[in-house]
Amino acid sequence: MKASSITFGKFIALRRTAKSWTQLRLAHELNRSEDWMSQVERDIQRVTDLPLLRRLAEVLDTDLGELTALPQPAADRPRSRARKSASATLTDTRDVEEDDVRRRPFLTMAAAALVAPATAPQVARAEGSAPLDGLEDLLLYGVDRVPAPRREATRQAVSASLVTSRQEFRQAQYESLARALPGRIAAAETVGTPEERARHIAQLYNIATRLCIKIGTNNHMAVTSDRALVAARLAGDPLVIAEAQRMVSSSWRRQGSLARATDIVVIAAEDLLADTSISQTARLAVLAELYATAAYTAAKLGDRAYAHALMQEAVDSAAAGRASGLTDGVRGVALHEVSVHYELGDAGRAIELARTINPSELPTAERQARFWTDVARAFAQWGKPGPCYQALLAAEEAAPQEVLRGAVRGLATDLLQHDRRLPGVRDFAARAGVQIA
Repeated sequence: MKASSITFGKFIALRRTAKSWTQLRLAHELNRSEDWMSQVERDIQRVTDLPLLRRLAEVLDTDLGELTALPQPAADRPRSRARKSASATLTDTRDVEEDDVRRRPFLTMAAAALVAPATAPQVARAEGSAPLDGLEDLLLYGVDRVPAPRREATRQAVSASLVTSRQEFRQAQYESLARALPGRIAAAETVGTPEERARHIAQLYNIATRLCIKIGTNNHMAVTSDRALVAARLAGDPLVIAEAQRMVSSSWRRQGSLARATDIVVIAAEDLLADTSISQTARLAVLAELYATAAYTAAKLGDRAYAHALMQEAVDSAAAGRASGLTDGVRGVALHEVSVHYELGDAGRAIELARTINPSELPTAERQARFWTDVARAFAQWGKPGPCYQALLAAEEAAPQEVLRGAVRGLATDLLQHDRRLPGVRDFAARAGVQIA
């Protein structure tokens, strides 16, 4: 049958039926849920992930080129059931607005599929190193262990690599960022004045620390945050120093030194307030982040009054920043406030606040995924496994690599142990890295 006379979903259903397979069997072969498989066959769910398309062609004994040529549902369809169900748990009777699901252009991926070797992803997965191995080698052994760049480093290239690194983090492309960072840091060490080199190195190590929070270890964070702070002080940029101090605080928090971690960012905020060389707008944006981080750490310490006081400082700074033209700070502080309520054991208050946030308005994939992960943690604390699972699926849809986080893996482990009847939870736990007996 010609590709133009049949849709992608109908073709999948016909090939599955020809093999006498159920939807559950095919879903299992793809490490997906039966509900997801049903949506694919009904032309509701798009399939654009290249390794998944290759696997689908393989198990259905069909040609990848023929498969990718089939028409799929439009990208502006209503949000998936995972995110829609998760939103419904927050909004109750409110209508849920549609949002565009961020996908790579399907035709571009299809073209790549036709020229890429079919076994490339499997070989890379089997023989490749872990994402942070290159960064770890850089931290332990220096730039001599980093492969030489293909082109000579320039100021422009280093500046561009910093912008790209920030974009990759915001888009939750953690693995590609992890593999690229060592070379970008090594290049930053070779060009510019001493102050320029130090500033670029500090900013890249700040990003590296944020990456390690997602997929690294406390050991990684301790080294990257220290490197960031040392370089930031050499650069003498107060804003870069403040961000490095925030990363050091996160490292100390992860290692259990909660009181010290709180003090680090509070003192950083006081230093920033005393520095008259910084514009008010820039100062307010960083102050909001510093106070929000301090509030979260104080909440983990169990100091309710101090956490709320610090959170109010963050809210006030963000509000003042909005009056100066900053629009993102208020939403960022609200995300921290959800986490603060969760850490204080106020799951109901966390969900109540989350209902006031429209996740589709959050500016990056990383922030959307972080929002849904915090919502999932609050529902878990509240003893509501169903909404917790729906929020985790929404986090995965916003940023698939978010499931690499230890927090997500822990939630998935608990769901697998106590709520195995949730549709697809076993598959989700496997994607989160849970070892399933």
